[in-house]
Amino acid sequence: MSPGRGNQSIHDWLQRSSPWVAIAFASVTSFAVYFCMYAFRKPLAVATYQGYEFGDTEIQLKTALVLSQLFGYVVSKYIGVKFCSQLKREHLFVATISLIVFAELALLGFAILPQNWKVLAIFCNGLPLGMVWGLAMRYLEGRRATELLVATLSCSYIVATGFVKDAGRWMMDYVAVDPFWMPFCVGLLFLPPLLLSAWLLDALPRPTAQDLAERSERSAMSSRDQWVFLAHFSIGLVLLSFVYVLLTAFRDFRDNYAIEILKELDLAQIPGIFTQIEFVSAIVITVTLGALSLFRHNRHALLATFSIMLVGSALLGISTLCLQAKWINGLTWMILVGLGAYLAYVPYTVVFDRIFAATRATGTSVFAIYLIDSLGYTGSAVIQLYKDLWEAEQSRLTFFLNFSLAMSVIGFGSLLIGGWYFIREERLARERLTHEPASQEPFPETDPS
Repeated sequence: MSPGRGNQSIHDWLQRSSPWVAIAFASVTSFAVYFCMYAFRKPLAVATYQGYEFGDTEIQLKTALVLSQLFGYVVSKYIGVKFCSQLKREHLFVATISLIVFAELALLGFAILPQNWKVLAIFCNGLPLGMVWGLAMRYLEGRRATELLVATLSCSYIVATGFVKDAGRWMMDYVAVDPFWMPFCVGLLFLPPLLLSAWLLDALPRPTAQDLAERSERSAMSSRDQWVFLAHFSIGLVLLSFVYVLLTAFRDFRDNYAIEILKELDLAQIPGIFTQIEFVSAIVITVTLGALSLFRHNRHALLATFSIMLVGSALLGISTLCLQAKWINGLTWMILVGLGAYLAYVPYTVVFDRIFAATRATGTSVFAIYLIDSLGYTGSAVIQLYKDLWEAEQSRLTFFLNFSLAMSVIGFGSLLIGGWYFIREERLARERLTHEPASQEPFPETDPS
């Protein structure tokens, strides 16, 4: 075994095997890594911590904990813009394990520290976890099957967000684990499979020559590369970032306050309810994104991806209107509104991978994704503060209903314009590559100063 490459014999075997063997291996191991990561983040959401307040304030402890973990996650995303895009391939495994161990130690602190210090412990828990996705994505991007691989990676957190909540609930209800110890215990349960799956994922060979021919080489980005990319695509990035901020806030609100929303819908007592709600989304997202790998032409792939995102945005509004008209029940609505959010949110990953492939931009799509991810989780924190400070009289369910309708209208319009912009950029880049020498950069360099 060589450092940064996992098991050398597995690595060599994958290089000799069929490409489909490597794809299946990458799908399973990346799924397992990110699925297990959610065990260190999401079990907190299933406990209500009712009757506890933060310090001498009137802020509920649950709200303070959710926001504290979210703030840690936000900071993690900003750090990840540079850390995940500039980290060398051989250091990915050690970085992943270090981040997870740090998060688990923070959950231990959450269990044993005095009440007023628990908020700080949960902030430290969120601080490393926001970078795990970027490290996993570094193994998967720049391949002909990237959409299929991202589909399984995305499926992992859709399924995991419900599964680990059910695991936490089971520990409290049937094993009588204290709610403050529950997140640490769930994390400890998932630590061994995470270590094994991360070690196996690190054995994945680099993209092949055929991958590089279709999707371009992905490399660590310098600060100069990052500024050039931002300057060239600034208009489109602003549009997509605006929608992404709202989508992240929407998805996070639904995740963090699902138990409160389900109680208002009289669904909270159904066994395994969280897994039931997310299961349909996981299947649809996996199949839909996996199908994008069939598009060899980057322009067609961009058209298909933005179409999926538009359908997701529309589904948010249509399903909410159907609930208000009593045409569907609460469980169906929770499934459909979750599916709509994921259809609009998850394809962001493959959109940027295709943009880099189509324009032959220098660097890694992880940079672009982490840039808007950091903005997205900032928006999530702002939305939750807005709800508690200015819309405190509204129930979680009422606020979420209104948010769904607004998200649908704003998201559909902005994604329509953003999609047109990037498809136009793909055409211009293709024309430049046709008329200019192959050695020239695909788009004019912009001075970052």
